Amino acid sequence: MSSKATIAIVGQVRDVVVVGAGVVGSAIAYELSRRGADVLVVDYRGVGRGATQASAGMLAPYSEADRPGPLLTLGVRSLDLYDDFIDNVRADSGRAVAYARDGTLQVAVDEWEAERIERWAIELTASNVPCSFLDAAAARSAEPLLTPHARAAILIRAHGHVAARELALALVEAARARGATWHEPEPVRRVAALDRDMRVETSTSAIVARRVVLAAGSWSGSVAIEGLPPVPVRPVRGQLLQLAWSGEPLRRIVWGSGCYCVPMSDRSVLVGATVEDVGFDERATVDGVRGLLDAACALVPRAVEAGFLEARVGLRPGTPDALPVVGPAGGMPGLVYATGHYRNGVLLAPLTAAFVADLVIDGRRDPALDGLSPDRFSADPPGPLLDETHHAQPEV
Repeated sequence: MSSKATIAIVGQVRDVVVVGAGVVGSAIAYELSRRGADVLVVDYRGVGRGATQASAGMLAPYSEADRPGPLLTLGVRSLDLYDDFIDNVRADSGRAVAYARDGTLQVAVDEWEAERIERWAIELTASNVPCSFLDAAAARSAEPLLTPHARAAILIRAHGHVAARELALALVEAARARGATWHEPEPVRRVAALDRDMRVETSTSAIVARRVVLAAGSWSGSVAIEGLPPVPVRPVRGQLLQLAWSGEPLRRIVWGSGCYCVPMSDRSVLVGATVEDVGFDERATVDGVRGLLDAACALVPRAVEAGFLEARVGLRPGTPDALPVVGPAGGMPGLVYATGHYRNGVLLAPLTAAFVADLVIDGRRDPALDGLSPDRFSADPPGPLLDETHHAQPEV
């Protein structure tokens, strides 16, 4: 059904088609429409049904990348955008989005980890990052529900979290309020150049746009791009638990070596997350759930009293070098990639949206995109993305 002769073109020529409605794709659609573009979003699975559905929404760049490098730089830049980003999304969507910047507490339960955390606190303080190294007594004072085995902790005050599901839904409403539209759910089969425009082929129709943004997360590689190899993105399963908390609540995010616990505004607690390279397998497993429950109870013993609400599973889009893929491909300038954010899609959504909108609307390329270009993989093709005995690429 990919033949141009058999698929009818539907609708008018759009300014931009965004392929993917996770938190990254929806943030891009919102920012483009906010700047006046005519945007159409296409996603077969529905809003936030990839990595977003199993995201705890942590905004913690200094923990996700605990050493200097491009990922840390990107995370800090995006975190700096978050206050205004949330204000704008709330205003345009009319929706409440739970968001807090009350810090994270990273906990050590042995001497080696305590020494590492102390060195880390010294390094962050030297870089003017607001943080505190806490000894065992101070750590339990900061969070009374901590395990009695806590030896030390680091409190990073700039960190926070956002309700990822609420944010994804609010982004859709905010984009729609600015004029963006959503296509009927259909798999995207192919993207190709069409004279000076771009053509997006779904299973039954084709859409023409001046620019296309590929933001399909783990499913980005399943979209055939005319004349270009698949983007090297692979799925990495993450399982996340939601617990019904009782009694005294956690004061902020608590992070240990085996899990993190994120207190939500509804008094539930999110516990995550596994990292499993199992292809396109979206099952919650006994092993994954048991491991997270054991780790949560070891870190915060009160967790044993919590009710079990659900296990969520998301497929994070990983790349060979653990950096996102953002920017145009040299062989097809009408196509912009915005994928491969792995565990950091929620954190990096505002910055990625700004990068893409700057490119598409203003023709301005941020220097950071030099290290995120899809062309960086062309000289050294990566190995197989999947164990082919398990899974093939599914539909987007």
